[in-house]
Amino acid sequence: MLQAVFPFVRPLLYALDPETAHTLTLGGLSRLPLRDPPADDPRLRVTVMSRTFPNPVGLAAGFDKGAQAPDALLGLGFGFVEVGGVVPRPQPGNPRPRVFRLPEDGAVINRFGLNSEGLAVVRARLEARRGRPGIVGVNIGANKEATDRLADYVACTKGLAGLVDFITVNVSSPNTPGLRDLQGEAFLDDLLARVVAARDEAGAGTAVLLKIAPDIGLDGLDAMTATARRRGIDALVVSNTTVARPASLRAAAKAETGGLSGRPLFSPATRLLAETYLRVGTALPLIGVGGVDSAEAAWTKIRAGASLVQLYSALVYAGPGLVRDIKAGLVERMEAEGVPSLAGIVGRDAADLARSA
Repeated sequence: MLQAVFPFVRPLLYALDPETAHTLTLGGLSRLPLRDPPADDPRLRVTVMSRTFPNPVGLAAGFDKGAQAPDALLGLGFGFVEVGGVVPRPQPGNPRPRVFRLPEDGAVINRFGLNSEGLAVVRARLEARRGRPGIVGVNIGANKEATDRLADYVACTKGLAGLVDFITVNVSSPNTPGLRDLQGEAFLDDLLARVVAARDEAGAGTAVLLKIAPDIGLDGLDAMTATARRRGIDALVVSNTTVARPASLRAAAKAETGGLSGRPLFSPATRLLAETYLRVGTALPLIGVGGVDSAEAAWTKIRAGASLVQLYSALVYAGPGLVRDIKAGLVERMEAEGVPSLAGIVGRDAADLARSA
């Protein structure tokens, strides 16, 4: 139903400030009656992190920061939903306006600054959905004014482990000053060790993921993948938004500061994904993020090494029907190539895509 009405409400949403339009959309979703996720073609199933995902198309963090509507979002056909980012104490984030559409480029720039209702609110909402079907994860970060940022990640892990299928450690947002400093090898090693210990202490089967930035160099990638494997991380998310501004951008909003997402991120994020796969192979599952706006884009991410993909910005322009279209397109490609499961193409062309994506 939402897919059918989107073309009619899109002009109304576009007439609003992007953040206001998003708030209204999320509020509407949170009021929908609960329903189980739709059944998917069994060929789309993906088993990683000791879980079976009904399909590989997930919703990236940032859409539902406060876990207001994860079940409604699963009902749109996503194979999994990542809520957050969540920080321990409520914080307003950066001043508005802080999100900008770049329609000519199929892109979005945001500088939210990890605005969050805080751990207690999100925990209560996730506790209330305990027992519901569907795979849900949460993205965690640190308060801007925290004196001990590592302790913030530990607090979020302790508070949320057992309520979600996975926790994504976000050290790659460009909108919180100093956060990307935690990607340094020594900081990251300590951080991941403490988060994994907190998860284990909670006695939960929650997976721990690490989300990395697209702007790191290959030496940094070498160090991060080695640290992630040494600390027993369950998967890597590649990648977050970028601070780069490709020369191809046309929209007036390209001059705004913040993280760029959407179609212009596809090539650099896919190159980094392929480079990551070349380093970890099948030892560490990868989630490909950045510029997924079609079945072809999702197929390319999988060929580059992703077992799962996530999207967000493309929904702004294509609406919720995009999820259905991507899944149908993946099945068509599988049939055309005689591939019985997506696992058979994961990383198949990583070496080529590392050079040319």
